[in-house]
This record gives sequence, structure tokens and C-alpha cells, in this order.
Amino acid sequence: MRAWARDRWGAEMGDDNAVLRRGTWRWWRIAVPVAASALVLGGCGSGDHGKAAAPSSSAPSGSAAATATGSPSGAGSTGSARSDAPSPAPFRADPARVPRTSSRAEALAAAVALQPQGWGADFRTQRPAVSTPGTLAVLDTQCRWERHELPGGVLASLSRYSEIPAAGGKGEVKVSAAVTVHSTVRDADERLATTLEEPLRCRRQEVRTDEWISELISTASPYGTGDNTYADDQVVEIGKYLTGKSEQTYGWYVTRLGTVTLSVSVKGAKGYTDNELITYASNANAAMLTRLESELGGDS
Repeated sequence: MRAWARDRWGAEMGDDNAVLRRGTWRWWRIAVPVAASALVLGGCGSGDHGKAAAPSSSAPSGSAAATATGSPSGAGSTGSARSDAPSPAPFRADPARVPRTSSRAEALAAAVALQPQGWGADFRTQRPAVSTPGTLAVLDTQCRWERHELPGGVLASLSRYSEIPAAGGKGEVKVSAAVTVHSTVRDADERLATTLEEPLRCRRQEVRTDEWISELISTASPYGTGDNTYADDQVVEIGKYLTGKSEQTYGWYVTRLGTVTLSVSVKGAKGYTDNELITYASNANAAMLTRLESELGGDS
């Protein structure tokens, strides 16, 4: 699920902005709580953290802070204002539109995973732009990210890798967007459980030679917990991305809706604040959830 490890970075997808316009209320409901989760988790450690996204050849992805009108303080006040309102009903997909074959799962993943324009006007395609077909990023027993053939219980998985090129004294921001379609809800749920536990098993994880993710912490927000009224479950994982002597914020955000898990990751760079990175991830997560709901044709 980590968009960064050895093969993770970003099909014509249609009008990304149109998708967001159609689901503006859902976007706000998703983006602000996701941002708040990242900020709260960041306060649990020492210093900057974040499991973001970077393509290489075998890992997953992340999400970020408040949005257009949503700032850290805004996110807090919004959650407070909503506290007495009834929670929306959980999303229920149309069973006929839930993928049961690899071909349908691949089509769904291609329709939902963000391309560079889905992240924003400043983003460009990374090289490689997409993950190796028929593979999934797996953290092995030696805490190294590698891409393996799809395991049982996974119908399809696709990661797309994007970046903001270095310019104007700022560094290069790398992000990833991944969609994994499972055979059953249980398979998808087990994936989230594994994701939550990985930082306990591997506090330091190798993305590629001389590149690491370290100081990892994670938290889970099942539906109905805190402000999560938009997905069946979500795991936020943050830490630091180490390249040589460089240390950057890293964030990885994995969300489950039925049999599908979505993930976004963001790797920071010189000149970018943690709030900016959280905003990129938060917006991307909201956009993909909106797309997924549209593809599955259910009600929320």
C-alpha cells in the first residue's frame, strides 16, 4: 500500500474538478477529519512526522492537512460545530457494481487512482509513472519494501506516482495514489490491520538502497470513531523519510470502503510546511473517495 517503496509513483480520468464539484459536501466531510487526524498524530511524537508518498520500486502512500478554507484551527472548530449533528449513514455500494473479477477490479482502480492533475496544477508525472502491473507493495520480514505478485484475496492493485519538481529554491515533493481491490471485505479489513501493525514490527523501513522511512507511528479510525463518517476504516501513519543526510516529513493515509482500500502518501521537501503536505494528502484522499463512491454507485 505504500506508494513509495520500490515501484509506486501515478489513463485518462476525466475532469477531476468536476468530480469534486459534484461531491463538494462529501469532500469537506472527508478532508477536514483526515487533516485533523494527521495533525493529532503528529503531536504524539517528537518533531515532524509523516508517511508520505514516493515512487521507487515497491511501497505504498499518504494524506495531508486542511483544505481551501480548512486550516488546523478550522478543522477543530468544524468538528466541534458538528458534534451535535447526526452522523451520516455509512456508504453502501450497489452489489452489482462491486468488482468480482480481475478485469473489473483493474478498471475500477484505473478510474479512481489519481493522475498528476488530480493532485493539483503544480504536479507532474514521476518516472516511473505507475506500478508494475499485477504486483502489490509488501513489507518483507527484513523491513524492506518490495513489489510481489498479487496475493490471494487481491483482485487488482494500481499505484500512480506524481511530483512537484524542484524550483524557486524549493525541493521536490513526491506523492503517490494507490487503489487495491480485494475479493472480500474481510480481505480488505485484514490489509488495514496489517498496515496498522507494521510500524510496531518495523520502525525503520527500507524503501530502496540508502532510502528509509523511520520514526513511524500510526493510528486507526474505524467508522464512527472521532470524525470518521466517510469510510469503513482508516489508518494514518507518519514518520520521516531519510535520503543520505536529508530528513523530510513523510505521511501515508490508507482508507477502506467495502472491498477497496485507497492510499495516498506524501514525501516532503525543502520549502514546504507540514500543513501544506497534509493538505495535498487530504484533498487527494477526498477526491479518490468521491470517485470510488461514484464508481460503486451506492448511497452515502
